[in-house]
Amino acid sequence: MKRIIIPVISCILLAPFVSGQNRDKAVFRESKPGFYQNSIMKDDREVREKASPLQVTRTFSVDLAGASLPNKIDLYKNQWHTPPVSQGNTSTCWSFSTTSFLESEAYRISKQKVKLSEMYTVYWEYVEKTKRFVRERGNSAFAEGSEANAVTRMWKLYGIVPLEYYTGLTGGRKYHNHEDMFSELSGFLASVKANSLWNEDYVIETIKSIMNHHMGVPPAEITVNGRKMTPLQYLTDVLRINPDDYVDILSYRQEPFYRQVEYKVPDNWWHSDIYYNIPLDEFMSALKNAVRKGFTVSIGGDVSEPGLDRTTQCAVIPDFDIPAEYINDDARQFRFSNHTTTDDHGMHIVGYAEKDGKDWYMLKDSGAGSKNNDPNAREWGYYFFSEGYVKLKMMDFMVHKDAVKEVMAKF
Repeated sequence: MKRIIIPVISCILLAPFVSGQNRDKAVFRESKPGFYQNSIMKDDREVREKASPLQVTRTFSVDLAGASLPNKIDLYKNQWHTPPVSQGNTSTCWSFSTTSFLESEAYRISKQKVKLSEMYTVYWEYVEKTKRFVRERGNSAFAEGSEANAVTRMWKLYGIVPLEYYTGLTGGRKYHNHEDMFSELSGFLASVKANSLWNEDYVIETIKSIMNHHMGVPPAEITVNGRKMTPLQYLTDVLRINPDDYVDILSYRQEPFYRQVEYKVPDNWWHSDIYYNIPLDEFMSALKNAVRKGFTVSIGGDVSEPGLDRTTQCAVIPDFDIPAEYINDDARQFRFSNHTTTDDHGMHIVGYAEKDGKDWYMLKDSGAGSKNNDPNAREWGYYFFSEGYVKLKMMDFMVHKDAVKEVMAKF
């Protein structure tokens, strides 16, 4: 009897998967050189006066050809934001996405249209990473990546300046390239650790000198509307943004819900434990309500998925991954725990649309992948994420605390 019953039950349980897998198809797609190779690295080759061969690769990707997709800006209700820019050859999406988010916040709060310096924050982030590296005797991560709340953390310490006062670009470059700079920074710190040279002042000054060469010296004072001020004064008196007003919402099962917890990923190098951890359904509801109330959001998660189609600039969860109805806290945690979901990119949600009863989100992106299509198209520099993709693959978001009062009340 057991041999008869078990196969029947298995067929019943597997039926949704079998039927679901027949809908979405996949292809191996040739990825020809795009914006990264043709613009960012072209700029680098021109500066260095050398060339490198451009590679064609093949990737396994969902086939969205012929699908009805909301991948036009006009379909979205969006909030004011500065135009997309490139992070170049750097791993500083955390600064680009969150700086863009806070630019939108400045407009939402006081109707100021400002373009702020991403690299000013990156500079001081490296300084703080160096301090911890020395104090932890080399047992603290030193890498290019970070998290959204690193931006508000740096602003509280060092303020911020408009882009015109600090671009971080030197030597005639159009795009940022931190390859050589980071190699020098990490190489120097490796020698510090190997030789136990734990003189903090000496180490920090050397790190600054390397960055000053590659990025320029950040200003200690700027002049705005005829008034001289420090970057901290610009933050408080002109931008009128309070970094303490911003909260980070997280959803994963490995930590208790309704507690502030540490987001345990390498880019959280200072082990911040201020993330508000909530169940997935509440996470999605909080996000949905925030964007509908006119807030924008800095969001982070995984973009290395076959469901992210850079041709259509859309991201979905195809049936051959998991049917939409099976996406829950366990499915999300399973992928995070086995490292098929990674914390690899930050973006800025600037709008939303509804299609077939499901939400779609419009994301401003600083990475090269969103810029491979027509540079004259309005959609250049954006992605369009389905509700399912966000639910399974986006791990956390930063938003103004007023947008999530109902969530905050549970802590």
